[in-house]
Amino acid sequence: MRKSGSSLVGFYTLGVACLFLAVFFLTVIFGAQTYRGIVAGQTDNNENRAVLAYLTTCMKANDTEDAVEIYEEDGITVLSIADGDSGYGLRIYQYEGALMEEYSRLGEALYPEDAQVIGETAVFRVEEVTERTWQVTTDGGRVLFHARCGGGCGE
Repeated sequence: MRKSGSSLVGFYTLGVACLFLAVFFLTVIFGAQTYRGIVAGQTDNNENRAVLAYLTTCMKANDTEDAVEIYEEDGITVLSIADGDSGYGLRIYQYEGALMEEYSRLGEALYPEDAQVIGETAVFRVEEVTERTWQVTTDGGRVLFHARCGGGCGE
């Protein structure tokens, strides 16, 4: 009888140890998945903020008189920011789910295959809110640009 009682205690002890081990592994697995989800969300937020900050920086760097132009080319909305009086400038537009930047001579056709990808976005809307103030909307949100340069900014 003694042997059967001690074998039951052994099985019980082994069962409790296995249960604790299983709960520990499940906690580690669920914790890792939760952490992975948090990091993915943070990465998406950082990428969206980087795209909007980049657009703001482009505008601030080229804040000259009549530097900003919005136009349509082949059904694509283009935000054109002139680079001084050089005849060149940044043209920013959405093409095949990506926000593209092209530095080239203004007035020429767009060449998306030669453009740089700024970030992924399915939405790209540009509209003039007031005189010298524009609103750009992407998947990551919206940003307002206000040109501080009025008439007489040029040389």
